[in-house]
Amino acid sequence: MNIILIILVFGVIIFFHEMGHFAVAKLNHITVREFSMGFGPKLFSFKKKETQYTLRLIPLGGYCMMLSEDEEENERDENSFDKKSVWARMATILAGPFMNFVIAFLFSMVIIHFCGSDPAEIGGVYDSSNIQEYTQDGTDPFNGTYPAADAGIQAGDTVLKINGSTIKNFRELQIYLEIYNSSDPIELTLEREDGTVYDTTVYPAEVGGSYKIGIMSIGRVLPESFGELCRYSLYETRYWVKATFLSLKLIFTRQVSSDEISGPIGVASSMNQTFNEAAKSSTIDLILNWMNYIVLLSANLGVMNLLPIPGLDGGRFLFLLIEAVTRKKVPKDKENLVTMIGFVLVMLLMVVILFNDIKNVFFG
Repeated sequence: MNIILIILVFGVIIFFHEMGHFAVAKLNHITVREFSMGFGPKLFSFKKKETQYTLRLIPLGGYCMMLSEDEEENERDENSFDKKSVWARMATILAGPFMNFVIAFLFSMVIIHFCGSDPAEIGGVYDSSNIQEYTQDGTDPFNGTYPAADAGIQAGDTVLKINGSTIKNFRELQIYLEIYNSSDPIELTLEREDGTVYDTTVYPAEVGGSYKIGIMSIGRVLPESFGELCRYSLYETRYWVKATFLSLKLIFTRQVSSDEISGPIGVASSMNQTFNEAAKSSTIDLILNWMNYIVLLSANLGVMNLLPIPGLDGGRFLFLLIEAVTRKKVPKDKENLVTMIGFVLVMLLMVVILFNDIKNVFFG
């Protein structure tokens, strides 16, 4: 059962990504030669009009192959990708990642409808009067120093910014504090329940080897209207997009080790564990967890594909952007060379991640 759910997670995000390319290509009268789900050996295929629809063995990708000027017999075909305006080509390339964000938003709506969202509202502040209620052994982990309370923060306040960075979810605040993990002062902008906005400085205290400021979340809040549901869903999608960029920053600045980077096998292993636990609770929990992985990975795929790396959608878009600015096409041979180099580097990176996955999942 779990293996089917895992394949469906990858299938959904890949299908809608490629469908984005496909739909906008069709709108611009670009001939699509093949719409493929998966890579490797062909499992099933049929042709409708000029497009071959294919299902392949390895469910870790897909492609939407469009007619190109590279094909000599079609170099004069007005329906080839390269014959269309630069704006039509840009829209076609961007449609894939855009659809990933749309899918993340739509699935977030379902999850939040049932589970609610976590607004950045403070549900409680640790101080000397309540600290004993939240410790199992009766000790004070803050040793009498309560950063948030000392900074004048109160329950009911909503955090708007942390060190100048706007936040919408309580998880954004938690992740920032975990990564920040320092006693250095933190600048917060908050809003009181009466609408008053104020700034304050918090000095995190060391608690159990990490630095905390002594606040609690208000918990999950269910939307009270369709407009609120849309807003919370937008915040949820925004959160996962921000989390992806933050993860990339940590990787490039070497703040995380290679052992902490997961590829398809690592993600599948994580999904398997989550689905096993969710299934013990209820079918609805299993479905919602399945949807949550679609949101996470769809937002991730959308961001990754927009990176200006040759071989990815972002790399192709960069060439089109250069063409739009200079009004001259980048020579095809040079574009193909750079794209090939980028593709090889991406494949090498995937091999490294796959090896790391195997090591962590099976031998870690």
